[in-house]
Amino acid sequence: MSKYFLNYLDELESEAIFVLREVWAQFENPVILFSGGKDSILVTHLAHKAFYPARVPFPLLHIDTGHNFPETIEFRDRLASEKGLQLLVGSVQQSIDTGRVAEERGKNATRNILQTTTLLDTIEAQKIDCAIGGGRRDEEKARAKERFFSHRDDFGQWDPKNQRPELWNLFNGKQFEGEHFRAFPISNWTEMDVWNYLLREQIDIPSLYFAHERQVVWRNDSWIPVSDHLKLEPGEAIEIKKIRFRTLGDITITGGIESDADTLEKIVTEVAAMRQTERGNRTDDKRSESAMEDRKREGYF
Repeated sequence: MSKYFLNYLDELESEAIFVLREVWAQFENPVILFSGGKDSILVTHLAHKAFYPARVPFPLLHIDTGHNFPETIEFRDRLASEKGLQLLVGSVQQSIDTGRVAEERGKNATRNILQTTTLLDTIEAQKIDCAIGGGRRDEEKARAKERFFSHRDDFGQWDPKNQRPELWNLFNGKQFEGEHFRAFPISNWTEMDVWNYLLREQIDIPSLYFAHERQVVWRNDSWIPVSDHLKLEPGEAIEIKKIRFRTLGDITITGGIESDADTLEKIVTEVAAMRQTERGNRTDDKRSESAMEDRKREGYF
């Protein structure tokens, strides 16, 4: 009698699909938080597998800072169109215009933290009871504290000491009015797992992840891309470097690395030799040791 074995990618895929189906079973109005980055693309792909041949039952929700890479917006719109997915967009610029938030000033100003208010406002306006994210425990120590079903109170805040046990993969999505959940189906994946899976499945990703020549400035130990939102400081000079991005976010804070990896195979080889986390080039994470956890407590992704 033959034996049936799953390799580790199949096991991770199966676990993520189980979580996605649990979300659909327990919540009335869930969405996929979509940034255009590899992790949210992966979650969308897994959702397609989870419910095939039916259409993905979750809309995509993108919180638009107005400072996105143009390539990211183009990819987002194309993916939604090709997959036939509903796309919801929350605008940080609108939050600024209506006085909900105030734009930061200074050399290291970013709209990244302003997304929290826009996200929570959108969740309330759309009556979203679960937002599915692509967070992984290996990314950052605060994200390592997350459960698959992560409870948020009626202020949208996260308390890492007040989360529900998930013994035997039993998830409790019960909530009071005004509360909601975040779900993280790829919590147990590593960066290497993600890249190996993207390679195996040949999943389309933005060109920003592949090495290409770009105008950049050396700032905060990273190559920051030149854009209309970047103001040069004294002593800074624009250079042309062949770089790629390991993570995508606000264009003003997302640093690239010098690289020749222009295929998925080369990226897998490069990542295998990396000793720095992929978020090591995000300037918003360098503000303090607890920067990510502080933002998450307030309702960040």
